[in-house]
Amino acid sequence: MTREFHFRWQWDLRSPPEALWPLVADTDRFNAEAGVPEVHRAPRSEPGRQRLTMKVTGMTLEWDEAPYEWQAPRRFAVERVYRSGPMARMRVQADLEPRGTGTRLVYQLWMAPSGLLGRIVIPLRMNLLTKPAFGAVFRKYDEIAMAGKREEAAGERAALEPGAEERLAQIGKALRDASLDAELVENLLGFVRGSDRLSAMRLRPYALADRWGTSRRKVLDLCLHATRAGLLVFRWDMLCPSCRGAKGISETLAGVKRQVHCESCNIDFEVDFERSVELTFRPNPAVRKVDIVEFCVGGPRMTPHIVAQQVLAPGESRAVDLALAPGAYRVRSRSDRGGQHVRVDAAGAPSAAFAARPEGWPSAETVLAPKAAVTFENRFPEPRILLLERTAWADDAVTAAEVTGTQTFRDLFAREALRPGEEIEVGSLCVLFTDLLESTRMYREVGDAKAFGLVMRHFDVLKRHIADHDGALVKTIGDAVLAVFRRPVSAVRALLGASRELSRPAGDARPMVLKAGVHFGPCIAVTLNDRLDYFGSTVNIASRLVGLCSGGDLVMSSEVRRDAEVEGYLKEAAFGVEDVKAALKGFDEVRFDLFRVVTPWVVEKGGESAGPKTKRF
Repeated sequence: MTREFHFRWQWDLRSPPEALWPLVADTDRFNAEAGVPEVHRAPRSEPGRQRLTMKVTGMTLEWDEAPYEWQAPRRFAVERVYRSGPMARMRVQADLEPRGTGTRLVYQLWMAPSGLLGRIVIPLRMNLLTKPAFGAVFRKYDEIAMAGKREEAAGERAALEPGAEERLAQIGKALRDASLDAELVENLLGFVRGSDRLSAMRLRPYALADRWGTSRRKVLDLCLHATRAGLLVFRWDMLCPSCRGAKGISETLAGVKRQVHCESCNIDFEVDFERSVELTFRPNPAVRKVDIVEFCVGGPRMTPHIVAQQVLAPGESRAVDLALAPGAYRVRSRSDRGGQHVRVDAAGAPSAAFAARPEGWPSAETVLAPKAAVTFENRFPEPRILLLERTAWADDAVTAAEVTGTQTFRDLFAREALRPGEEIEVGSLCVLFTDLLESTRMYREVGDAKAFGLVMRHFDVLKRHIADHDGALVKTIGDAVLAVFRRPVSAVRALLGASRELSRPAGDARPMVLKAGVHFGPCIAVTLNDRLDYFGSTVNIASRLVGLCSGGDLVMSSEVRRDAEVEGYLKEAAFGVEDVKAALKGFDEVRFDLFRVVTPWVVEKGGESAGPKTKRF
């Protein structure tokens, strides 16, 4: 029988497991920093296992890798079965054991050689090269965790392209001339120059903003401007709703597909802009070439929303101790539909058992304490991967729904659109329609040329207020405007601010009175006239609400009126709100609760200002 080597290394570190886990469990970055060669994906031959290859000192290693097992922030493990090279199989396990205020990190490897070469090479390489390299990285991570840093650029850095410094100087000047924050511009230029390859491969604006301690929207706008200026390029990642890995990549929106297959989860999923399309950036190859490489394909930090994952044989059960943050979770099996809802609360139970079974999951919610003993059980006749995951999506992802709803993106990338005929859900948006009161009369009274100039000025005012409140002007239709916002209160604030400015202009400028309708609900993204557009019932309802306006007022649906932020803003601003009794054309059989925001500049049907109405809150 072939002898199996067992290596057990330990390091006593000053940081607690919770601080070290995000660094140690990021196996892709750890392998890169420890000098492990990059891996390449190969066609998978066994269900649930990823076929990978690696070149080491002239040899090609090929293996089937089982899914990682872990329980954050204490342990992770993985097993490989080799098809070529000096090893037959290997199992890796890392344990982060609390030790006072610090951690005892125990790293173990069980390695079975495939022949004489393996029996000679394995102990030499592990003791002379691997152990010192791993120890150096773990100690560096301990320093990072002690300093309280989110992440520190490290590892291999690629050289800039010839002439890149001159281009960087020109781009920096152009970005500063565009009134972008000079300090943030320098930060981004420094990132492009000095970040390690893994960081540069996938620049995420919100994560970068959090690291810099600044506004997320400012950094997103900067990255969009930097892309237009030639410093960065972007891509759209299509994310699996199960494992949340990027299963499709496109350089343009036109390449985003509605249907995508995830090999890891063996499922087909439908893409939507709200949760499954993320915008990421990397340096422009003309400035710095960054090859897309992988050093690990399945570590715990690839799916940070999963706090525990266990691979169970038929009939097997396993108990794990977990430290959980309060919030909503779900237990499920990777290969089966459904799951069991879990809520973590201080008043929850200290233990619970969850079983995957052919008849499905129970509907009752389980309430767990933050520190709980959890037992996973597989009652299927086949192996199962059971996991406990947070149901909330990461809030540092720039989703397609969000970025396409910004004015900066629409101004800089007006031609970014879906394939003709493609329809993709974008989640819920607040849709604003506006129109000018008696614009035909204005053209008659002041003449076409002057009236056209006034209409253009009114568009500029609206666009400015829309952009200031994180919205986007989608299109103009005659004198009307269609705009979208992620939050209802942003739409209300933008409209009322623009309406006030237009109705009470400075100097002797001609006042203009707006009519507006706002509704919040699900929308579909499409390409119309080569531009990204929206349609659906939410858009149709918002357009109908404009017709109920007198002028200077805003008619909104109950979905907007009952939003907590909107209610708070209207009370603070002391605008009157009254019920609207009316039916909407095309929705005769649907009853709508509608409300009118009454402003001091509201216009009666006869054309005179009506003044504030009676408030009803």
